[in-house]
Amino acid sequence: MPISRRALLQTSALAMLGAAHTARAQSGQFTYKCAMNVPVTHPVYLRMVEAADRIKKQTDGQVVLSLFPTNQLGSDTDMLGQVRAGTLETVIMPGVVLANLVPMASLNSIGFAFKDYPTVWKAMDGGVGDQIRAHIRKTNLLVQDKVWDNGFRHMTSWQPVSSPADLTGRRVRVPVSPLLQSLFKSLGAATAPINFNELYNALQNRVIDAQENPLALISTAKLYEVQKYCALTSHVWDGYWFLSNRKAWESIPEATRKIVDRNLAESALAQRADNEQLASTLQAQLTTQGLTFSTPDTTPFRETLRKTGFYVDWKRKFGEEAWAALEKEVGTLV
Repeated sequence: MPISRRALLQTSALAMLGAAHTARAQSGQFTYKCAMNVPVTHPVYLRMVEAADRIKKQTDGQVVLSLFPTNQLGSDTDMLGQVRAGTLETVIMPGVVLANLVPMASLNSIGFAFKDYPTVWKAMDGGVGDQIRAHIRKTNLLVQDKVWDNGFRHMTSWQPVSSPADLTGRRVRVPVSPLLQSLFKSLGAATAPINFNELYNALQNRVIDAQENPLALISTAKLYEVQKYCALTSHVWDGYWFLSNRKAWESIPEATRKIVDRNLAESALAQRADNEQLASTLQAQLTTQGLTFSTPDTTPFRETLRKTGFYVDWKRKFGEEAWAALEKEVGTLV
């Protein structure tokens, strides 16, 4: 089969990237790319800028992290593939996307499991996070101990949502996530896994009725322009995982790597506080921009998930050990 010019260029580019990485490792200098899907105004990016500056200074220029926000290096799934292949050294990846490679990464996304941030951080810095990190390490990836905050996910819609009955037959956009699709189907909705870059137009043209995302993303994507109501369901909490190509990360000397790890953990903790504070102010801002907020009672939603077998099904998929770690932190779900 003849090789196209485009394929040849891609192959050459990959070879050059590999050669550059080898040269960096041999010279004792490590200039690594760090990609993410968030815009430059997002707390993840802002705290990563600080972390990169401290890392460069404290390692005497040995480790330089070059940041690429807003999917500059491709879609989330593209970037995940690149970091596994070694053509990209690091990526900051939402758990709901990572779960397509590491199913255990959606353990924290069980519907209506977490009631507040203190419960989230106790679980993610403890047994629940341990389960997820252990499964990530089975791939060609290394993962930082501290997960960053993506936030609690809420629903926006053209009509108010106050109970599961309000979702019956509604066309709800969800990410390409088996767990989130299962969650909303169990609540009676018709799920639509539309790409995020097509979401605004889909809502504007009433192709779909509703969507779900953290408030920060609802704001930055201006979804308030094409939705009328926001139900603060907090139905799922999700985080951002800092992932590295194993070979690239382990080529950094251990003492230097400890400096990098320490600074990433420090910035992750700062970003958690940033995001929590941002969420508390965004409701007021989005109200002035036209969204009408409500806070539904989540008990009927949990009861519906129990009756439809959602919890039983996902307990079986995750296994007894992982499910026990989750219920230890959030209480009995099944």
